[in-house]
Amino acid sequence: MKKYLAYTTALILATQLLGACKRELDVNQQGRITLDSYYKTPADAYNALVAVYDRFGFQTGGLYDKLSIFDVGSDDQLAGGGNSTDINDLQMMQLYTYNAQSGPEAYLWGRSYGGIYRANVLLANIDGCKLDAATKARYIAELKAMRGAFYFDLVNFFKNVPLLTGTVPVDSLYKVVQAPPADVWAYAEKDLQDAIPDLPLKIANIHSEGGRLTQGSAKAILGKIYLYEKKWTEAAQLFADVNGTMNGTTFSSQYGYQLLANYGDLWLSKNKFNSESVVEFVHSALSNGSWSDAGASDGNLICVTTGPRGYAQKNSTAPDYFSGYSFLVFTKDFAQNVMYGDPRYNATIANLDSLKAAGAAAYTPGYNNTGYFLGKYIGRLSDKAAVTPELNFGQDEYEIRLADTYLMEAEALMNSGQSVDPGSRAYNLFNAVRARVGLPAIALNQDNLEKERRLEFAGEGLRWPDLVRWGKAGTVLAYKGFVTGRNEIFPIPQNELNNTMLQQSKEWGGTK
Repeated sequence: MKKYLAYTTALILATQLLGACKRELDVNQQGRITLDSYYKTPADAYNALVAVYDRFGFQTGGLYDKLSIFDVGSDDQLAGGGNSTDINDLQMMQLYTYNAQSGPEAYLWGRSYGGIYRANVLLANIDGCKLDAATKARYIAELKAMRGAFYFDLVNFFKNVPLLTGTVPVDSLYKVVQAPPADVWAYAEKDLQDAIPDLPLKIANIHSEGGRLTQGSAKAILGKIYLYEKKWTEAAQLFADVNGTMNGTTFSSQYGYQLLANYGDLWLSKNKFNSESVVEFVHSALSNGSWSDAGASDGNLICVTTGPRGYAQKNSTAPDYFSGYSFLVFTKDFAQNVMYGDPRYNATIANLDSLKAAGAAAYTPGYNNTGYFLGKYIGRLSDKAAVTPELNFGQDEYEIRLADTYLMEAEALMNSGQSVDPGSRAYNLFNAVRARVGLPAIALNQDNLEKERRLEFAGEGLRWPDLVRWGKAGTVLAYKGFVTGRNEIFPIPQNELNNTMLQQSKEWGGTK
């Protein structure tokens, strides 16, 4: 979605967030739209809603987002790039050398609080926008659903965070304190619960509304929150509503969700808003993003960061990859010993060394090079935009897709003591994901579930959060530098602590 809105009041908490929203603040005084003159029309409300969605799928000008952070933090991938300091936040995430002064935590904090601020401002002013009752109710529901998702990320990634339920007066910005984590979890739950009834069952026109949240989207987010809280019964109930009724070994959802028949089709740029997409971050090849502010582009920046450096097709059998920066490469162990032989391999991993050995293509090895690239998101020449193509690929990202809700429901059912025997709902959900790629049914247990999630979602930013919530990150990621009792959460960014009442978490040497 395009960026429309210019804010003129102070953003929340500290200079980090001001920096994250610099493009909204650096405008000519004569062109500014003040709060006193804004929020008067339906168009004002819509543009402000779009501004919240902008933060929902926000990528930093440093050319990364949530997916990139958690990919390189996992045991399956490496940062890559040009050298050991290229996109240094990702290099620090790979080695667990980040701290309160530098690292990806500032992006994670700023993305969510920027979205919360924008949502709170619109909620406080929506009554003046002359909306009809149904439209107003839908906008409020979308705002609360996104705010709940932002708070879920914040409390999950940082634990000790402020809970801002409305706009904060400028003279109170630096007096904000952190809330008990349980209060933030509960608030995120309530926002989603409140939102669900007023969201549409389905998007009526994906060409004009694709990517907007629906009841199924909100229920999936809320179900995920319950899952992370180990509220197994509540999570299973929400996911059951999303996934639908069981008909033999298949499922029929009232929201129209269906697994795509061909796994590889998930990663075609043209397949936006497909039947497997539950929560999708929208990108556009028409945003005209430029290097003056790469983070302001609506293009998918991962498409260029994951492309092989110096890539060139030598014959027509080679993929039409866009030459990029060689980030997020898979480890040799994952490609050769974990993923090799799985039907999802070719859609997931681009084996550049095989292409090079066959004389089909050439590339220049980058830092951490293994020869195994993230094929799901490499940009294609056939998809490139006319203007600054490296910043304007239109391939969307999945935040939650149906295979994820299938496996999360199976996990919740298993942990709530429900049957996992052949023919049970949990067993059939688990094996529907395998059947889609032609794999035989196997027993549902924790080990098999973990392996299935690892293979199904490789390169999608889910491996790291999964390891943390399963309590296995300290063991699996110790070789990378992960320290149990510290790296399960991120440090509060130092810029947020300076001259405020916020306190650093005890895990990072603080008192909170």
